[in-house]
Amino acid sequence: MARPTSRHSRPGRTLLVLLALILALGGTMLLQKAFTPKLGLDLAGGTTVTLSPVTQNNAAPPEEILDRAVNIIRDRVNGTGISDAEVAKSGSNIIISIPGVGQSEAIKLVATTAELRFRQVLAMEATQAPQDLATNAPTPSASASPSRSATPKSSKTPEAGTPKPDASPTGKAPASALTAPTPAASRQPSDDPDDGQGPNNRQSPDSTQNPKKQQDGKGAKASPSATPTGQASPPPAQNPGVNTAGIDPAVLAQYNKLDCADPKNRGQGVQDDPKKQYAACETDGSFKYVLDVAKVVGTDIDTASAGIQQGTTEWVVQLDFKSQGAAAWSKLTTEAYNSQEPRNKVAVVLDGVVITAPNIISPIPGGRAEITGGFDQISATNLADQLKYGALPLKFNRSSIDTVSSSLGQDQLQGGLIAGIIGLALVVVYSMLYYRGLGIVAVLSLVVATVLTYTAVVVLGHNANFRLSLPHIIGLVVSIGITADSFIVYFERIRDEMKEGRRSLRAAVEVAWVRARRTILIADAVMFIAAIVLYFLAVGGVAGFAFAMGLTTLIDIVVVFLFTKPFIALLAKLKFFAKGHPLSGLDAERMSEAGTSGHTTKPQEA
Repeated sequence: MARPTSRHSRPGRTLLVLLALILALGGTMLLQKAFTPKLGLDLAGGTTVTLSPVTQNNAAPPEEILDRAVNIIRDRVNGTGISDAEVAKSGSNIIISIPGVGQSEAIKLVATTAELRFRQVLAMEATQAPQDLATNAPTPSASASPSRSATPKSSKTPEAGTPKPDASPTGKAPASALTAPTPAASRQPSDDPDDGQGPNNRQSPDSTQNPKKQQDGKGAKASPSATPTGQASPPPAQNPGVNTAGIDPAVLAQYNKLDCADPKNRGQGVQDDPKKQYAACETDGSFKYVLDVAKVVGTDIDTASAGIQQGTTEWVVQLDFKSQGAAAWSKLTTEAYNSQEPRNKVAVVLDGVVITAPNIISPIPGGRAEITGGFDQISATNLADQLKYGALPLKFNRSSIDTVSSSLGQDQLQGGLIAGIIGLALVVVYSMLYYRGLGIVAVLSLVVATVLTYTAVVVLGHNANFRLSLPHIIGLVVSIGITADSFIVYFERIRDEMKEGRRSLRAAVEVAWVRARRTILIADAVMFIAAIVLYFLAVGGVAGFAFAMGLTTLIDIVVVFLFTKPFIALLAKLKFFAKGHPLSGLDAERMSEAGTSGHTTKPQEA
């Protein structure tokens, strides 16, 4: 094997790679305007929510069901194990502590049972004049004045046939659709210039399916889209614009009495029976529905994720169904597609309320679908998490909501930082006294590791909700020793090579690296495996400590490979180090010079 010398390595290029990495992390921080890390519960305070289970006869729930609820809530608020949220059981109650004061969306997330149903719409009507209603729920944020495409037509007699596939959505904002996961299927046609995306473009229930009827109905109040059939009327009083065919009379009576204008009557949190028809309100109360039995439920979903629809900037929730769920989903969408307005809609019902009820513009086979409808990143992610981690087996009431102070954590943080600074100072002093000039490399390596760690923590905090708590900081402080150990291994290998007669520092740097890097990688691999095992087997603060330790172990490898080694290779070209100056740390006295001057040997793999 040819003798490795400094000409075989390109330290300048390697340092440029490191610089590019630091600039990329810094640029991400700048673009996201994130300059400080997010802090955990013990450092920033937060909110504590106590949930009490609701059971029949106020009996205590079984332990196994309560444990299952604890695991589901923990997955929702701390699925990655790095957000520092804590979930604990206290008797029959569940106590959730969430970092950050005023986390209303997270509180709503943990208390929601997340019972999901997909139901075909049998009847619907507007219950109030559409308004601009502010909401943080995972629903279309558009509110509405009557659509320009709505026409003041009289009732429409149901006829055999299927709706045209190019019909515009009705009953919801045109952006709201439940489709196959392709951009073409999710983007609904509209003759409005802005494609109905504006906040005042909610179509009224009678928006026509026939393009020939797309006339200017500006200012007109829409009437229901379907008329009663010739069948005998059920006992309850009927709405003259509702097709009652196939509707349970008892459900129709509930539908006629349902007042969705009052938020208390919208049924939020109601656990509806999936085997029965159901009268429900939309989240903002603008529409009410008669819904068929649930043909597809939340347990039929294999996984759910939030993402941006291809070719647009719209956030969607992407669903993958299990094998049986895929078949049921295809059958449901085909049945809806072949039905008349408004039965060509499928309502997505979450915890008793309709979050979206889009048209089915084509059957959706393949077991995949997207829920669209004015989501932002937070609402789409929250809904996806609810669907992914499953429904709670119990209904809960929020018995108390308290604010947690961070004063104790701040005192502990100050003590921890002082300990970290003292430890770092001792490492620096030892390195400068023992390694002299080479100690500069050790100090700069620690500086680079600090920069990488800080930027990584900030970026992870704003993209993966990583929050720094005391266990995390302990893991970061421990990393000082890991990084120091790596360059000490390398320094000692360089000295060993020079003691054996390799007088050229440049050659010794390359030979020592071949042997030292294997030792460094093995040591870091052991530490990283330990961090992975601890992360997956532990919860709460211990998992956070393991994550921080694993992160800094990876950063140590980056620093040693992209900074320490190439920087020493550059220093080896300087006479101060190459000639063995007494302050370089590589002088003859320290090297215990032996052998013939200038003698070199062939490098060997360790």
